Amino acid sequence: MTETRGPAPVPVEERLFSLVLALLATEAGLTKNEILSTVQGYRQRYVFGGDNATLERQFERDKDDIRELGVPLETSEPLDESGSNHNLRYRIPKGSYDLPADISFSPEEIALLNLAAMAWREGSLSRESRHALLKLRSLGVDPVEPVLGYAPRIRTRDAAFDPLTDALTRRVLVRFPYLKPGDLSPRERTVAPLALVQHEGRWHITGIDQHAGEPRTFLLSRIVGPVNRTRTPFVSDSVGSAETALRQLDEIWAANTAVVRARQGSDAETRLVNRRGSIRNPDDSLTLHFTDLHLLADELAGFGPEVFVDSPAELRVAVRRRLELTVATHQPLDRPAPDGGDDAEETA
Repeated sequence: MTETRGPAPVPVEERLFSLVLALLATEAGLTKNEILSTVQGYRQRYVFGGDNATLERQFERDKDDIRELGVPLETSEPLDESGSNHNLRYRIPKGSYDLPADISFSPEEIALLNLAAMAWREGSLSRESRHALLKLRSLGVDPVEPVLGYAPRIRTRDAAFDPLTDALTRRVLVRFPYLKPGDLSPRERTVAPLALVQHEGRWHITGIDQHAGEPRTFLLSRIVGPVNRTRTPFVSDSVGSAETALRQLDEIWAANTAVVRARQGSDAETRLVNRRGSIRNPDDSLTLHFTDLHLLADELAGFGPEVFVDSPAELRVAVRRRLELTVATHQPLDRPAPDGGDDAEETA
């Protein structure tokens, strides 16, 4: 009996990069259908004349991701079809994505950039990019200029990302050390991975925890050691796993709120006001949604005295502990007495 496998998954960064390249390559823009049927990462799963609802939801999330990365994605609708979303066209205007005019490079920096561009042209991604451009031309869409000069700012992946992606493809169990907040040492987890998802800029793996025998979602940044891929296969229906995980994370995000005060005109205020779901209250405080109290505490502590936490109390305590630890870490060591005598303090 021959096993039938679906197309190999395309890495998320490659899909986002291909999407940006395609939208930069056309002045008139592309419809959603043209994107899903031609762009690397979508076209492999596109069903002509079939149900592509899951793929469309993926595209909606990807739009939010590239906008969050600072890419100026625009939409336009045909003049004769006002109010219809079916033929909306998406594009990235070249002028809005150029480097600022006041940025320049030294000859040495230009040489390094040229070397990087040469290496990129020889990479596997460029082959897929050329394939995407050929597909666009087959639709009658002519790229207005070469797109090799553009590189979106893709977030650095966690070290666990690649081995987990490999395990997902092979459908085998993985083991990794996972450190939960408050624990002094990590615990080894054995997981049947079902989907990698990005939520609020952070990567999570959802899967079946073999010890608990139940689905669990793990934050990749809390995997504190190597991910060991086993040879033990597992059978599980992963269809809809990513959507389920994202829905559950969204529910947690919506249910958890914090109220903070940011110093007017500060970097903290600018960043927190523009956080997804942020609400400015009548008293100028800000209501923030979050999925993980400890991650939010890390973020707020990074603003130092620019932020004060009103509620919840647990968050205020967590931020204070981080600030106190920072102060303690940067205290100067006591210097020994000049004669090196009994007054000298010995440190272990």
